[in-house]
Formats: sequence, structure tokens, C-alpha cells
Amino acid sequence: MAIERTFSMLKPGVLSRRIAGELVARIERKGFDIVGMKLMRLSPALAEEHYAEHRAKPFFGELVGYICSGPVIAMVLEGDNAVRMLRALCGSTKAEEAAPGTIRGDFAMHTGLNIIHASDSPEAAAREIALFFKLEGWKQWLDLKDCPAGT
Repeated sequence: MAIERTFSMLKPGVLSRRIAGELVARIERKGFDIVGMKLMRLSPALAEEHYAEHRAKPFFGELVGYICSGPVIAMVLEGDNAVRMLRALCGSTKAEEAAPGTIRGDFAMHTGLNIIHASDSPEAAAREIALFFKLEGWKQWLDLKDCPAGT
């Protein structure tokens, strides 16, 4: 199996509904290692950069407005085939198509108020990790993962 890193973000609805712990527990029970995590509020500029590929779509403004409406939990996850496995755990982005047992299938009622983001490719994961964890020295910390305990 290929160990990968991926990016995930629990969106404002998760925190307002007080289900963050349950979603983090599901991610951990699946076998992911959480190697970076922070609670933050996105600026409109960061949200627009994160969702740049949707800029021309009619829902772009609502998407940016929602993600900026409250705090989020940004995470760097590591595991076997992490990108593909996390997307499977999350389920379909369309709430009505998300299978029961997936995060979206069990918790999302409205597609426009999606509760979790998961990178869709290793390239997107690298871009998103760099976008959300670039300012606080997280990259250096993440690069220390192979150091023996206590160093």
C-alpha cells in the first residue's frame, strides 16, 4: 500500500451541530493518522483561493459565504491510499446520493451545506496542505514525522 497525505476540512455546520468529535473519531477509526490539525476561520481570500476551480460556477459565492460563516477544522491525514480512502469514507458530495454509513450519508442534509471537504487527488492534497498549513511552520513539523519519539 502507498502511504499518502491528504487534506480534509470539517466545515462550519459540523462545529455548529457539535458533531466534530464524532467525525474525527470516524476518521481515526478508519485508520488515518492525524498529522496536522487546527481550528480556524477562513478569510474570504483564502476561501476563494481554496475553491478557485469553482470560481465561474453559479454557486461560488454561496460556497465562499458558507465556508467563511464559522470556524472550520483543517486536517492533514496520513494513511494507505489516503486520498481515495478518505473520499470513500466521506461519500458522494451530493447529499441525496451519499450512501448510509458514509460521513455525508449519515450527517449531510443539503449539498450546499456540505459538512466535510476531502482532497480529490494527491496533487490537490499537496496544494491544499500547503495553502492551509504554510504560515505557522507546519511544513517543518510535518516533515519531522519520521523522527524517533523524544527528539
